[in-house]
Amino acid sequence: MARQPNLLTVDLEEWYVVEILQNRFSFEEWPGLNSTLQRNVRRLLTVFDQHQVRATWFVLGWCAERLPALIDEIAERGHEIACHSFAHKRVDSMSEELFRADTTRAIKAIENATGVKPRGYRAPSWSINENCSWAFRVLSELGFQYDSSIFPIKHDLYGMPSAPRRMFKMTFEDGRTLWEVPSVPFRLLGFNLPMAGGGYLRHSPYWYTKMMIRLLNGQNLPAMVYMHPWELDPEPPEIPGLTAVQRFRTYGSTALFLQKLDKLLRDFEFMSIGEYVNKYGRRRIGFESTHS
Repeated sequence: MARQPNLLTVDLEEWYVVEILQNRFSFEEWPGLNSTLQRNVRRLLTVFDQHQVRATWFVLGWCAERLPALIDEIAERGHEIACHSFAHKRVDSMSEELFRADTTRAIKAIENATGVKPRGYRAPSWSINENCSWAFRVLSELGFQYDSSIFPIKHDLYGMPSAPRRMFKMTFEDGRTLWEVPSVPFRLLGFNLPMAGGGYLRHSPYWYTKMMIRLLNGQNLPAMVYMHPWELDPEPPEIPGLTAVQRFRTYGSTALFLQKLDKLLRDFEFMSIGEYVNKYGRRRIGFESTHS
């Protein structure tokens, strides 16, 4: 019997675009900041090659414009290239017009780098919520096959706790459709518990992560493992002025991340989101919802 596949994803972005630094570095300052992207991306590519796994890389359009050869190399090595916006602005802070323009620019940057139009989208900071659900329709109009922006948890910065924990398809008034592939939490005693990506993965002991993924897989649900290249930097940039809590929350445990990732790739089966949608989207899973 085949094992339940899990989803392996990377949000490809620089260290200085994270939420807590949004007011520290303006978009105009980005070009002058020290880049750690290439060295950390190559660390990820090496470990992925060692385990012969392919991931979905949600690429920031700004990075694709500046480092097209790197993005093309990732694609040439068999990984899926998807879209992570252009300028890492929260979707719930933009108008529909600005969101469409930002996403269109990102699509063009990625297509110029790889020759392929991205099929998938993930919002910066999981920032599509009930207040900007129009974004799903816009994504369908721009030709995306799937979105992976929903995180069904309660959090101070993001989350749609009432959203389904399974992949589902949205159908819009014009007949267009969009698959939603959420980051699946484990449900325990009425609470949705995140465990397989970002800080949740970095800060948790491996035995806990392994146990939670096994429990989730036992429910025939895939764990959404997600990471950022800066999360495996053993020497993250020094940023003055951060509180101890802010620094730990964002950069804590980075020195151990690569070791933990190596164990995950050894213990579980993974595939890209595009592969998962192709394989399981043909089945009747989840439910179909209609959005105007």
